[in-house]
Amino acid sequence: MQVICREATMSDVDNLFDLIKDYAEKGIMLPRTREAIAHTIDAFVVAELDGQVVGCGSLTRLGDNLVEIRSLGMNDGYKGLGIGSKLVECLMEKAKEQGITKVMALTYADSFFEKNGFQVVDKEIFPEKVWRDCVNCPKQLACDEIAVLREIRS
Repeated sequence: MQVICREATMSDVDNLFDLIKDYAEKGIMLPRTREAIAHTIDAFVVAELDGQVVGCGSLTRLGDNLVEIRSLGMNDGYKGLGIGSKLVECLMEKAKEQGITKVMALTYADSFFEKNGFQVVDKEIFPEKVWRDCVNCPKQLACDEIAVLREIRS
């Protein structure tokens, strides 16, 4: 099994939309429109297996030295194969290339992120995230996501 992690292109927008929509319908991920995905396509990476997109993730800058991993997911049937970890490493490398040293995520899969070098932290340490996104979230007053953080060492 040869999984390739690469930068997303405009030809990936429909695959990304479908993948994110599946998670959003389960309440695990915020929905994204095709237009929003296309507008931020440079932030996305995809995992390909035999030429087929099977997973994705993106980075969103929250501050001078902080990015968030977003929209991290796999198609059904591809979980547990190491694809998520490969995507995280690809995103960490992308953050490092941008000179970022702190990468966070809000997740329900904290054990997955801990396996990938993240630590569970108090989400209140990320005011950039709270003021940018959480103020518009329907779960704002009853957020059940877990914040994780990984620092990049040079």
